[in-house]
Amino acid sequence: MSSVASSPPALAWSVENCTLGRTMAILGERWTVVVLREVFLGVRRFDDIRRHAGIPRQVLSNRLAALVDHEILNRVPYQADGARTRHEYRLTAKGLELQPVLLAISAWGDRHLADPGGPPTTFVHRGDCEQPVHVEVHCAAGHRIDDPRQVATRPGPGVRPFEG
Repeated sequence: MSSVASSPPALAWSVENCTLGRTMAILGERWTVVVLREVFLGVRRFDDIRRHAGIPRQVLSNRLAALVDHEILNRVPYQADGARTRHEYRLTAKGLELQPVLLAISAWGDRHLADPGGPPTTFVHRGDCEQPVHVEVHCAAGHRIDDPRQVATRPGPGVRPFEG
């Protein structure tokens, strides 16, 4: 008896307009995520980011420019007494939407890559609560999804047929 495996339905769809691919074209380089980490931590000035994260000057300059170009960060001028005007980098509303993504990546790293002593940082709800923050997946009906195998992919409104 011969067993023929069926092809995954996704092979019928083009990936030319894949939003995950487009997102990773912006965020997929290591230093970009490190820059975002720094800004989320409140480190906003060029020299502070460079020194704290150990990013080479030109790499940092390029990553900040790209994040500003993609409207994830804004450049905001500041001037210390007697010094020239400089800029710090602040998250835009679009940039703030990346927080759950970074929290999810951090949680994965905490589970699989932390030192024996545990993760270096924790994320808590500000204010009186101070309880740990974590990311959960829910469907539109409110069902919590604990197993990634409970999620199925369907063609979306922008799907194009694969012509390869």
